[in-house]
Amino acid sequence: MKKPACTLEWILEQLVSQDIVEQEKARMVSSLVSSQDRKNLHPLEIIANRQWSNKSSPDQVLSLDMLTDWLVEQSAQTRYHFDPLKMDVGACTSIMSYAYASRFSILAVKVSDDEVVIAVTDPFKWEWMDELERIVNKKITTVLANPTQLKNYLIEFYSVSKAMEGAGNKALGQLPGNIQNLEQLIELGKAGKVDAEDQHIVSIVDWLMQYAFNQRASDIHIEPRREQGNVRFRIDGVMHQVYEIPANITAAVVSRIKIMGRLDVAEKRKPQDGRIKTLSPEGVEIELRLSSMPTAFGEKLVLRIFDPEVLVKNFAALGLEKTESEIWNSMIERPYGIILVTGPTGSGKTTTLYTSLKHLARPEVNVCTIEDPIELVEPSFNQMQVQHNIDLDFATGVKTLLRQDPDIIMVGEIRDRETAEMAVQAALTGHLVLSTLHTNDAPSAIARLAEIGVPPYLINATLIGVVAQRLVRTLCPHCKQETDFDLRDWQTLIKPWTTSPPDKIHASEGCLECRKTGFSGRIGIYEMMPISDELKQIINDNFDLVKFRKAAIRDGMKPLNLAGAQKVARGLTTIEEVLKVAPPRYDL
Repeated sequence: MKKPACTLEWILEQLVSQDIVEQEKARMVSSLVSSQDRKNLHPLEIIANRQWSNKSSPDQVLSLDMLTDWLVEQSAQTRYHFDPLKMDVGACTSIMSYAYASRFSILAVKVSDDEVVIAVTDPFKWEWMDELERIVNKKITTVLANPTQLKNYLIEFYSVSKAMEGAGNKALGQLPGNIQNLEQLIELGKAGKVDAEDQHIVSIVDWLMQYAFNQRASDIHIEPRREQGNVRFRIDGVMHQVYEIPANITAAVVSRIKIMGRLDVAEKRKPQDGRIKTLSPEGVEIELRLSSMPTAFGEKLVLRIFDPEVLVKNFAALGLEKTESEIWNSMIERPYGIILVTGPTGSGKTTTLYTSLKHLARPEVNVCTIEDPIELVEPSFNQMQVQHNIDLDFATGVKTLLRQDPDIIMVGEIRDRETAEMAVQAALTGHLVLSTLHTNDAPSAIARLAEIGVPPYLINATLIGVVAQRLVRTLCPHCKQETDFDLRDWQTLIKPWTTSPPDKIHASEGCLECRKTGFSGRIGIYEMMPISDELKQIINDNFDLVKFRKAAIRDGMKPLNLAGAQKVARGLTTIEEVLKVAPPRYDL
């Protein structure tokens, strides 16, 4: 039997015969589609661009993904979904040249010792296979991929691979034409030097940043090692390996980013901080905070990516429940006093403070901040950065801000007695002060202030409330499902509080949208503790944290575990996620 050809006419004929497309529509497209489209677009793309409805199921649109799945069934192939974070780009692009890959619309997606997996868009075209099998001397397995995605990744992967190769060639002098993969460059380029301004290095840095934006990364880590550098992204709080770069190119990439961040490129022995402004693929301005650190094999860089939408989020988007939002609003609307947000690094404290300040920053209000460093530049605030080299610390900064006629002051962190005293002084003189502390829960903030040296009567006079927070990963909305659970797990989370467990909770095995992780995004859980008159009576020279914590819970404070349990009951996250970030439950 003659093999079918994956032409527009053959696909339309099959779709008509299977009652998916109307005969008249098929005839019209076949006659009207231009030769240019036939040359540049895959037949499935031509059909998908029409946005037709499935004749048999009018509610279903014939999207490119749906049509790709259909072609998988017709050809008995396996469907392949791209996950760039799990692909070794250097190994995949070394299998064949870009010209060869684009000629047949194929792309190597996995390379092992004895097998190469090739993604294809035409499941009936095999003339390339015998030749490629002889060249690589490995078994070739084919999978079918979305043609638009394959085309995009083909360009993207070969662009970065070419940049790597070009940078390697620059370091080594003119290499022979057959040296064209990263593995060879690692061996040959150990002693080579690459200029940070080289166009190939510029391309690599641009690709890394744009790639991080596309993958929703919060941090980019560039880590030097003896043989090569690692590039890792943090996505939803979890680190992912992205790429391995030859050691000499890693050094050039680090230098390039330091230049962009206006750091001292010659200084490699001490840590430095800077910031970079760039554009996302959609043209949105994005800020990155840059931190360098000397290590055994060179400088390690971390780029923290600040979401430009942070300042336009409402409190519900942060994860505050209705009652929590009401409590928080009642605190930040007070004319003077101190509000503290506590939690470890990376728990979302800055996002909460910035969102609140943006909410408060009206034209008739003067909002001033002292930060170390300024994490996100916002035109409606007056922001000052701590600079230890000129003795501008938090305490000095608050003293300066008090002379600037402020209404609201944000202090990046209360670290010592002097800063705490200045914050108290600001609150006593009629200013609203927002700041952060590093404590495990809200009640512990009182003990921390006492340890720093703030007298109990001043805490009672100025402290409005304390909020402890954490971030938990949220279940992917596309694949989460109701599931049974072990009641003992629920009791571990919320005991000793009497909260009825839900009938079901949600879990997820993962899908394409969440990269098979089961999670997409993060949300906050909050422990809200307004300082009531009853609590003030316990804040004295004989302060007892356990007694205070019990009183706070009686007064209505909902501990982090219980706040997390509410998110679990609503199907937003899992018991395991809450237990991962919340402090151990109290035995009261």
